[in-house]
Amino acid sequence: MTDPKFDYEADYVIVGAGSAGCVLADRLSADGKNKVVVLETGGKDNSVFIKMPTAFSIPLGMKKYDWGLYAEPEPGLNGRRIHQARGKVIGGSSSINGLAYVRGSAGDYAEWAELGATGWDYANVLPYFRRSEDCLYGEDAYRGVNGPVSITNGNNMKNPLYRAFIAAGEQAGYGMTEDYNGYRQEGFGRMDMTVRDGIRCSTAVAYLKPAMERDNLEVVLHATTTRILMEGKRAVGVEYRRRGKLHRVKARREVILSASSFNSPKLLMLSGIGPAAHLKSLGIDVVHDLPGVGQNLQDHLEVWVQQACKQPITLNGTLGPISKLLIGAQWFFFKSGLGISNQFESNGYIRSRAGLKFPDIQYHFLAGALAYDGSSAVKGHGYQVHLGANKPKSRGEVRLRSADPDAPPVLIFNYLSEEEDKQAYRDGVRLTREIFAQPAFDPYRDGEISPGPDVQSDADIDAWVAETAETAYHPAGTCRMGTDDMAVVDPECRVRGIESLRVVDSSIMPTLTDGNINAPTIMIGEKAADHILGRPPLPPSTAPVYHAPDWEERQRAGGPAAR
Repeated sequence: MTDPKFDYEADYVIVGAGSAGCVLADRLSADGKNKVVVLETGGKDNSVFIKMPTAFSIPLGMKKYDWGLYAEPEPGLNGRRIHQARGKVIGGSSSINGLAYVRGSAGDYAEWAELGATGWDYANVLPYFRRSEDCLYGEDAYRGVNGPVSITNGNNMKNPLYRAFIAAGEQAGYGMTEDYNGYRQEGFGRMDMTVRDGIRCSTAVAYLKPAMERDNLEVVLHATTTRILMEGKRAVGVEYRRRGKLHRVKARREVILSASSFNSPKLLMLSGIGPAAHLKSLGIDVVHDLPGVGQNLQDHLEVWVQQACKQPITLNGTLGPISKLLIGAQWFFFKSGLGISNQFESNGYIRSRAGLKFPDIQYHFLAGALAYDGSSAVKGHGYQVHLGANKPKSRGEVRLRSADPDAPPVLIFNYLSEEEDKQAYRDGVRLTREIFAQPAFDPYRDGEISPGPDVQSDADIDAWVAETAETAYHPAGTCRMGTDDMAVVDPECRVRGIESLRVVDSSIMPTLTDGNINAPTIMIGEKAADHILGRPPLPPSTAPVYHAPDWEERQRAGGPAAR
């Protein structure tokens, strides 16, 4: 019998049908025994611009599919307010992102474990990556082939510029990697993307839609959750608004927030769970003083280093209306051609300075010199690499703007507020120039476009980065996992001090991984599902991890390591 305080009830209520929420919807409902309700503010993912990989930049800024959030003015970026795209559609950000599939390095997960996320070291998370994957390259100790998420490489680097980038990385001394998501991340190689048969393979496609055939799973679209319903310090359900009417759904077992690194802490704070002083200042009754909620905000910045190309072989030659029409038609009718790729088909991971055990710089190479949406393209032909420093020290926070659930959260990143972060981009720009100067690019190189030959000194590079850097759309860390006083969730994703409430999304990451965060977020959903269902974790992997020989040798000798 339904509790009269609620409209209906379920065993598990999941807030957010995003990268992790879709995984949970599938895994928690799989045995047919648990009634699962998923609440999603957005709607369906039927747009051709979502499905076509090369069109990913179009829904990225569309009001229908993107929350349209902006950070506060950033001092380190000349006071610019940076657009923080987050998916508002089933699949969440996996439906509007750049489709890049990057797990990160083994060192990322060792760091998580050291920071209190017990059981989240590389050996223990690798089996969950494998469980999620249908890797079209084949199965090995690092890769899975029977999972829901298809992994491929677009057009297999048919454009010679992609292969030139890999060769240049090897010539510069960084080496090659056959699989940066496998034994060895460090080096240069092909780029993975979440594509199946030429179509984006979001978590909605991979997990949610097949699961929606089950009678015990209900997905409520256009449902905006306004707060978690509490009885003392126990979560008992959620309140949400749909078509102007408030509804209440009871959670017989648990409420699970999978609402993003922005909206999960926002919902906790709206519900009285968070820093007490901040909540009181907005007139919100404090249910539980949890000071870490909204803190530890991290993100990756990236800059584009561009060069002119001597040969007319770049994507700049495909930006006219007729070319776009032909690309779209080939994709629509045959699921082939440029439309099946995000155009980032090769990448690299390097250590920027002495003493590092794992890479800290990420490269995504594009066989064109243009903005994500095709605007701001250089005249003639060019190519570019997206350079990101993957271990930022700068930290920000998410705050409430008011007690109104419709008010967007206050996002403060403090980008480049730490000197080490600035130095990472100085090093990165100079090392990128070394890579582009290698013989592999001799047939193509026709001068640097951006930052330009006049940008040489530390001050020059700092100014260029402050003026041009953009987010890589990797916000994380605002409901950090751990066991110390600033941790928000424990290693089983349970909100500390609150019963029957978990957070399962990128907000629980203690630190950013070395690369894009969609793959780790999917893994988080996979692993958390076993915790929620009370199942024993998958057996840890015994697969070895690559360490650079010079690092190992110098460690044994007691000295610093370099590339």
